[in-house]
Amino acid sequence: MTVLADRSAESHRLTSAQRVLSILGVFDAENLALSLSEISRRSGLTLSTTHRLLNELRCWGALIRHSDGKYSIGLRILELGTLAPQGGRLREIALPYLHDLQHALRANIHLGVPDGHDVIYVESLRARDTVPVPSRQGGRWPLHATGTGLVLLAYAPQEFQEELLASELRSYTAKTLTDPDELRRFLAEVRRSGVAVVESQLTYGVMAVAVPIRGPRDKVVAAVGVTVPSGSASPHALIPAMTTTARSISRALGAPSAGAPAPRPHWRVHEATRPLTPPGARR
Repeated sequence: MTVLADRSAESHRLTSAQRVLSILGVFDAENLALSLSEISRRSGLTLSTTHRLLNELRCWGALIRHSDGKYSIGLRILELGTLAPQGGRLREIALPYLHDLQHALRANIHLGVPDGHDVIYVESLRARDTVPVPSRQGGRWPLHATGTGLVLLAYAPQEFQEELLASELRSYTAKTLTDPDELRRFLAEVRRSGVAVVESQLTYGVMAVAVPIRGPRDKVVAAVGVTVPSGSASPHALIPAMTTTARSISRALGAPSAGAPAPRPHWRVHEATRPLTPPGARR
């Protein structure tokens, strides 16, 4: 059987919905615009099937076709994304507080929610004249590779943590936390301190600080993070405003603990790439 016949047989085994999803799934941060042949190759569908589905998706608004013949995601997908209850309502509630936080810190601000082994940024505010970062609204990164992701992982169920730690963890820099034992220690300290601080975890020369956001029943549902150039600010200078922001968002989401008086904030840095630990906390 030829390669073309193999691909044709495979495509016939897919449902119509699976074919559409396989086309939408070929787009990512590194492949924002793709040609017909590229989409066909990456999706595993025949050229004729790909061409037909691309036209249907374009007419519906899920894709747009550029003058050079390449396709990219259309605004209809963004419109649907804002309706997701996990991110849409959270973003709507959090956005005013995030703008205030960015104005106060003049830093990149990220609001992330968990999705499987990844964190998805439902909002990403870029500050002027600061460190460039690859994050963007709708961006997806492994939980272990970002400050926000590490916070979400720290408060995830133990079974989920072990499942992720047993998987292959990608290194983005020499400082990316990928050793399971080191990650376990790091996550335990994040739970004790309520803060994750990492240096050059995803991008060299960047410090990331993140804190949890809680919802009903005090479950951690999201994380807010900031990124600044390494050495440009002390975590001590960033954390009070961040915890205040997270607390305000948590209160708006109905977190019971967010309505109680805030504890007096005291932290100290354990190591340059470690979370902050409150005085007197067990180590």
